[in-house]
Amino acid sequence: MKVEATEIDGRKVYSVRAFNMGIATWLNRLPTLWIEGEVTELRRQQRWASVFFTLKDPEDGATLPAQMPRGQFDALELDLREGERVHVFGRAELYEQRGDLRLKVLTIERFGLGAHLAALERLKRALAAEGLFAAERKRPLPRFPRLIGLVTGNDAAAKKDVLTHIVQRFPPANVVVAETYVQGPRAPVSIATAISDVCRRGADVIVLARGGGSFEDLLPFSDERVVRAVAACSVPVVSAVGHEQDTPLCDLAADVRASTPTAAARLVVPDIDELRQTLVRSREALHRGAYRAAERHAQRLAATHDRLRRAPLLAIERRRASLDTLHARLGALSPVATLERGYAIVHRGDELVRASTQVERGDEIDVRVADGSFGATVG
Repeated sequence: MKVEATEIDGRKVYSVRAFNMGIATWLNRLPTLWIEGEVTELRRQQRWASVFFTLKDPEDGATLPAQMPRGQFDALELDLREGERVHVFGRAELYEQRGDLRLKVLTIERFGLGAHLAALERLKRALAAEGLFAAERKRPLPRFPRLIGLVTGNDAAAKKDVLTHIVQRFPPANVVVAETYVQGPRAPVSIATAISDVCRRGADVIVLARGGGSFEDLLPFSDERVVRAVAACSVPVVSAVGHEQDTPLCDLAADVRASTPTAAARLVVPDIDELRQTLVRSREALHRGAYRAAERHAQRLAATHDRLRRAPLLAIERRRASLDTLHARLGALSPVATLERGYAIVHRGDELVRASTQVERGDEIDVRVADGSFGATVG
């Protein structure tokens, strides 16, 4: 629509609408450009088609309203917070109905620390999806490592802390030290190479150590090359980078995370004093066990000896009891026992008289009773 003025009393007069349309037309001729500022007044509603926020200049407080389609904003997955510093790419436009100047945003990028955090978060999600941080990949540390690998910076306090505490806790320990860059652009490749070299030298466990530092100082330990080198290492890795509150990505890929380099030393070697105490307790336990076993054996021998000593007497007693039982049974079955109960045995000659019909009056018979025998005549 063409913007035209109305001639009134010899002057050109524009309507508000015409004026706004003209300004909007001129603004549309401006190129797209990047603008830096802090995000404030972030407003987003599910039913709104756009996301609204204000860019604020941290130096003098100047502000610029901004608008971005909600679908494009959500696709960036920035999870922006109030006060974050960003670079915004877009062009100026005028909302004609109200004459409001605003920035039509095409894309947003975090600036400075925020950009690093966003990049790290994306890398973290990608590596986690590959399973590099999975708990089932974690390996136990060897109880008595034959060779400990230490990857650390040259003349670093972390190196001194680890070596000092390893020697104090377990003097026989063997340590191979691989000194490397631990910050700066050359550090990631150097650290990854040092890990591989220590593995090839036969280390049973590797300590990756660096003292505290700023977020930027610790960035090499979140580099993808370092994280993959830790995950691909053929032996367990203990990550001791920064302080307890620091969590570089190598911590997530390592088999064990130590809050400090000193704590890493306690993890990789046993305490020799505790080992000695354990040996003393074990020796005492073995002595007590052997003494109790000897006592039990002696008691069993004494019991066996007593049983062997009493066995003949018991056998005789059992035989005597058996004979007494047989004697009693035989006695109960003997005719004498019957006679003792008042019965008698009658013979007529050689014939045993079992019935009265076997004898007649006047026959001579022999009668046997319990204590002897006598003759009689049948009456």
